[in-house]
Amino acid sequence: MTSSPLSLAIHEANLPKVSVIVPIYNGEADLPELMACLQAQTYPRERVEYLLVDNNSRDRTASLLQTSAAALQAGGVHLRPLSEKQIQSSYAARNTGIRAAIGEIVVFTDADCRPLPGWLMALVQPFADAAVGLVVGEIQALSGQTLLEQYADRQDTLSQKHTLAHSFCPYGQTANLAVRYEVLKEVGLFRPYLTTGGDADFCWRILRQTTWQYAFAEQAIVQHRHRTTLKEFQSQWRRYGTSNRYLHELHGVALMRDITWQEVSYRLSRWVLKELPIATGKILAGKATLVDLVNTPIGLLSSWHRASGQRNTKLPVEAKQIVQLEDEGSIKLQNDEHTNPRRS
Repeated sequence: MTSSPLSLAIHEANLPKVSVIVPIYNGEADLPELMACLQAQTYPRERVEYLLVDNNSRDRTASLLQTSAAALQAGGVHLRPLSEKQIQSSYAARNTGIRAAIGEIVVFTDADCRPLPGWLMALVQPFADAAVGLVVGEIQALSGQTLLEQYADRQDTLSQKHTLAHSFCPYGQTANLAVRYEVLKEVGLFRPYLTTGGDADFCWRILRQTTWQYAFAEQAIVQHRHRTTLKEFQSQWRRYGTSNRYLHELHGVALMRDITWQEVSYRLSRWVLKELPIATGKILAGKATLVDLVNTPIGLLSSWHRASGQRNTKLPVEAKQIVQLEDEGSIKLQNDEHTNPRRS
């Protein structure tokens, strides 16, 4: 489903109350830019609250949140610092934010994201359609200089168009996602003990267990940095593989094909003997860049670590638990087999 037509646009006077939730772990370096982005939002300040949840950070995140909250409150921006210290997981931190939220619409982004000024307004617009319970915004890359950043930018790695085209079921990443609070009463919150894959699981429970529809708000943009170091790059792709293993066990998603040493050897040989000379010639002619020269080895590296992540992990038993919202606002933990039935 695409963004709502103009005829369904929400009039500014009737904009819903929104709660923006940001989980933060060791986010000291990101907080100044994040705060500036939140302060620059065009959404009416009296209609939005920002819930920033410190997930047991080891740096100055907690104290900076308190200082920032006081400064932004003075400027009319409603920011509430929260804390999740029991469970080390961004999904548990998001649940803490949800339990404190007062908005009709709950919005998620991350501390290392940079929402554009019109982000929140564009993300909320599709909820003018009463059938829409979930809205996915777009993620664009901040400009980068390293080969790894240029490779990821070439692959458009961060775009939500990839996750919305998932063969099992569309989903959006929590770096840019919004949901009606009403929907949470039906499907529950995030699985608090998951460490990856929780955004797909959350969206799939909504889209497969209820009749709520989703919309893609392509103009609701947050910017995000690609991984800059080899260690970060490898960790990112291992996490992708781990996520797929978890989703396989939770939802029956097909496992990705493993990559073998024979395949790696063949593709590297082809790269050295054929692709490398061609790419070198194009670079000398000014028709290619260095990232074209190393496209194959970087792609193999990502595939290898993704396969490793999928192969060398198993879903922890406690990660099957889902936090449920009770009518009186209390919570309970339920196993997957007790999730809410489909809406009539």
